[in-house]
Amino acid sequence: MSLPEYVLERRFNAPRELVWRTWTEPALLSRWYGPGVETVIHKLDVRPGGLWLNEMRFGGGSHYQRVEYTEVVEPEKLVWLHSVSDENWDPSSNPMMPDWPRTLLTTVTFTEAGEDTEMRLVWTPHDATDAEVSCFAGAISGLDQGWGKGMEMLAELLGELKN
Repeated sequence: MSLPEYVLERRFNAPRELVWRTWTEPALLSRWYGPGVETVIHKLDVRPGGLWLNEMRFGGGSHYQRVEYTEVVEPEKLVWLHSVSDENWDPSSNPMMPDWPRTLLTTVTFTEAGEDTEMRLVWTPHDATDAEVSCFAGAISGLDQGWGKGMEMLAELLGELKN
């Protein structure tokens, strides 16, 4: 059985090294990741086995995410296992969507395209139950909202950094 994939592709008018920095430097990543919330990066260790511990604060509460990098090829590729977590950074179920996959395999590639950079993100359920796969498949069409707004913020940030 093939797993459902969420694919996000964007072309940024910025050099690849600069786009890479916006995904790997805490001060830049926190400016675009998690639109509409306060993003607090507790740890960002971009290397295989390294962790990104992320807190998104909104509505008086917090949503925690734990990312474990499995492959890092600077400035071409980031691969990680992405989980909702509790406040102790232990993977947990999503309190708003109990059947959401506990872990998503995330692959982000950065390809030079002249003076631009083409970015491609692929999200796939990892070691997921049938219910998790089904929940993810049903949610794919709505994922562009959050990611899309984040990409707009990222494009603005890149424009600012280039000037």
